[in-house]
Amino acid sequence: MRLSKVSKILIFVVLVSGCEASVKTGLDNINSYKHLFEGKRVGIITNHTAYNSRGEYIIDVFRKMGNVKVAAFFSPEHGIYGTEEDGRRIESMTEPNYQIPVYSLYGKTLKPTRQMLENVDVLVFDIQDIGARFYTYIYTMSLAMEAAAENGRRFVVLDRPNPINGLRVEGNILKPQFATFVGLYPVPVRHGQTCGELARMFNEQGWLKDGAKTDLEVIPMKGWRRSMWYDRTGLKFIKPSPNMVSLETATVYSGLCLLEGTNVSEGRGTPLPFAQFGAPWIDSKSLTVELNKLNLAGIRFRAVSFTPVSSKYKNKRCNGVKVIITDRDLLEPYWSGILIVNKIFQIYPNEFQWRASHFDRLCGTSAIREAITSRLSLEKLRESWQAELKSFLQIRNKYLMYPN
Repeated sequence: MRLSKVSKILIFVVLVSGCEASVKTGLDNINSYKHLFEGKRVGIITNHTAYNSRGEYIIDVFRKMGNVKVAAFFSPEHGIYGTEEDGRRIESMTEPNYQIPVYSLYGKTLKPTRQMLENVDVLVFDIQDIGARFYTYIYTMSLAMEAAAENGRRFVVLDRPNPINGLRVEGNILKPQFATFVGLYPVPVRHGQTCGELARMFNEQGWLKDGAKTDLEVIPMKGWRRSMWYDRTGLKFIKPSPNMVSLETATVYSGLCLLEGTNVSEGRGTPLPFAQFGAPWIDSKSLTVELNKLNLAGIRFRAVSFTPVSSKYKNKRCNGVKVIITDRDLLEPYWSGILIVNKIFQIYPNEFQWRASHFDRLCGTSAIREAITSRLSLEKLRESWQAELKSFLQIRNKYLMYPN
């Protein structure tokens, strides 16, 4: 019997499960909210991460409910199976095992159209996020919320943990002129929220297009506390995208992703994306020494060499640095990423190049790049963020759903 990609993931989840998870996701708790779905045609915005703690895939959970029809899937960046590379546009399709249409929300449109919603009464969102502003799944969610509001559909979020915990918040607030699909709203890079909490904030703050508000319901988790990292939940980590290979990757991603906006390899095309970085023109040993001199909280650096099989410097030997996490609770990944970019710029001014528009989109401002190129004080720049960050935290507090 031929196994689908989803079935293979399910087998993996079951095989690696050794004990019952202490955290129950929104999908685990869905039976307490049957009234939202009974007699309805459901459209599910999802991918390969939508398993409950027992290893059951979302469509199978809905099918067990009875009197509920799963009418359509909607897939984000990386596709319904999570196998497509970043930035690759995806076509709509029919899922061959379930014979259900899959409408791509990372192809001809980023937002469900009226036609896509014709046979849908309720839109459900269930995708594992990783806690960084520029990870696109949360904007797939928000644009779908807009579509739900515009077309009179209820929108339900099945909540999941923020894998890098829900306490730490870090970074500057995105400026409106830098709003793109890697950052649409005025939030910091590390937001410290779950998808359900973000959905409530997007909806109630009037951030959706034209101030639209959707009929929103968040099905909460049970047992999750804000201080929990993902490996404390008992849930099994399924990499949410091809290069988000582990919790360690997610831990450093909100800082090391900034290297995408430069000509330095961020480790894509290697077994350790975002956990190592380099370029053919870097001297590994000297850069390692200089980075360790920064005494960044929670990380150290070790010299490495690697050869990417894709992305920047494909099939070329790169010299660089591996990130060693020494204390993830002390680590400030975004600030560390800024200082890493700054140090490489200082050491290699002739070789280093900006991909300026993308770097600014990731940062949500041009001020960081401009400060680095002008050799201005980054500490003073960081201080200038604090008032806006404090205001954001006051807004954020209104939408938090879980204890510390």
